[in-house]
Amino acid sequence: MLDYAALYRKERTVQELVRDLTVADLRTETDEMYDTIERLIADCSDADVTFQPVDPNAHDPFATDPAAVNQAWTLAHVIVHLTASCEESAFLAAEMARGTYRSGRSRYEVPWETVTSIAQVRQRLAESRRMLHASLQMWPDHPHLEYMVEPWPGASLVDARGRYVLGLAHAYDHLGQIAEIVRQAKAGKREE
Repeated sequence: MLDYAALYRKERTVQELVRDLTVADLRTETDEMYDTIERLIADCSDADVTFQPVDPNAHDPFATDPAAVNQAWTLAHVIVHLTASCEESAFLAAEMARGTYRSGRSRYEVPWETVTSIAQVRQRLAESRRMLHASLQMWPDHPHLEYMVEPWPGASLVDARGRYVLGLAHAYDHLGQIAEIVRQAKAGKREE
């Protein structure tokens, strides 16, 4: 897997990380990320999906319900959020690779409250992986990598590869959170 930690430590830029990547490499990166997530949840049950963890650092300024701003996310919430982020980056990257760019978001997030079983979590991951692979199939044989954009105000410029990898980097940032939710859920079962 790419050294996403170097991004968060601000030791490398996204463009430095993706400089030599091909579409095949992006597909491999996608599979490595999704395989890692699937390993983290391999022993999870339905109860683990809706388990309410404790997270003293929980803060979601985008929560539509003010009561949920400081509420820890469940496994279902994290999975639907990170898959939506990966998909958004992938579809924006496909547009860039084709030499086009439009401003705004390209995002749909499954309502996390509707995901209550481990089968639904696994289905969401499989569906998202399939969608990411399909987005890479939309890239032309010679992608427009000279085209660079600022993905959000103040961010470093990225090409289509960088735009794609931003989604995977976001997923990477949630791996520790997933592991901690699973740890707490399993610890809670042992105490019962």
